[in-house]
Amino acid sequence: MVRGSEIYNDFCVACHMPAGEGIPFVFPPLAKSDYLKQQRTASIKGVKFGQEGELIVNGETYNNTMAPMGLDDGEIADVMNYIMNSWGNSTNEMVTIKEVEAITE
Repeated sequence: MVRGSEIYNDFCVACHMPAGEGIPFVFPPLAKSDYLKQQRTASIKGVKFGQEGELIVNGETYNNTMAPMGLDDGEIADVMNYIMNSWGNSTNEMVTIKEVEAITE
C-alpha cells in the first residue's frame, strides 16, 4: 500500500485527484468506483497500456485518453492494490504481478 500510494501520487493524482474523486466528465473517479469492481482486467489493462474511448463509471460517461504510464508490472500491481483498497473501495483479492503479466494488448 505504501508503494502504491507513492506511485499514485507520482503518476495518477494530477488527473484522478488526491482522494480519487477524478474531474467530473473529464477524468473518472476512482473513489467508490463500480468500474474497478466490475472491470478489474480492463482497469489493469488501462494502467498498463493506456486507455482510449468511452467508459461508464458510477453511471457517468467518460470519453477521454489516458496515456500509458510506463510502469513495470510490479508497480502496476502496487498502484492497483492501493486504488482498489482506498476511498471506499475494497477487495479481498489482491492484484499480483502474475495477473498483470498475463494481461496483453
